[in-house]
Amino acid sequence: MEKVANNGGGGGYWWWAGASGVQLAWGIYSFRKGYAGDSRLMPLKAFGVASLFVGATATATVGTLRASGIHSVKDAIEAGASIRSGLGVKGRG
Repeated sequence: MEKVANNGGGGGYWWWAGASGVQLAWGIYSFRKGYAGDSRLMPLKAFGVASLFVGATATATVGTLRASGIHSVKDAIEAGASIRSGLGVKGRG
């Protein structure tokens, strides 16, 4: 599998934002639509709607992290240290 060069920003991660938006819209639509049908399927439908909200949150989070250049735990730690030093807060250690 070939690696594609990502020349600046999160250009390759716009589809994460799109997927997150679609999932969130579908979840809101399903939630507003409410319950209709056989009562035995209600737990399954509730699980499906909850899964849409959880999936939308997950894809939005991953897309935001990837687009901002945070690809590993080390990157996240460095970003946190940069934010703390910018605010004038001393480190923990």
